[in-house]
Amino acid sequence: MKATKKVITPNTEWVLVDAVSMFRMRYMVEVPVGKAEWALDTVTMNEAKEFSQEHLGETIVSHRVVSKEEALAQFDTDNDYLKSWTSEHKIQTFLTTEDDLEKNG
Repeated sequence: MKATKKVITPNTEWVLVDAVSMFRMRYMVEVPVGKAEWALDTVTMNEAKEFSQEHLGETIVSHRVVSKEEALAQFDTDNDYLKSWTSEHKIQTFLTTEDDLEKNG
């Protein structure tokens, strides 16, 4: 049986996909007897130690086609501490290219 090779078209576009990642978090908080609600306050105030977590997955909330320039501008906005990187380094490190998909495919 002959293997079929994926044909990559030179005409590609960048798609920005926004997703929400959800975790189930657990905290174990010691409180006086009869004061269970205090544990809720402790968690709300970010004063509780994490007991465990489970990743529940990602939900895609939106997507849109953007130009390469828009993609790099958004990268600089979201990751301003890496603005000094070259465009090529940013693309190779953080953007999923057709080559990446071919390697993982």
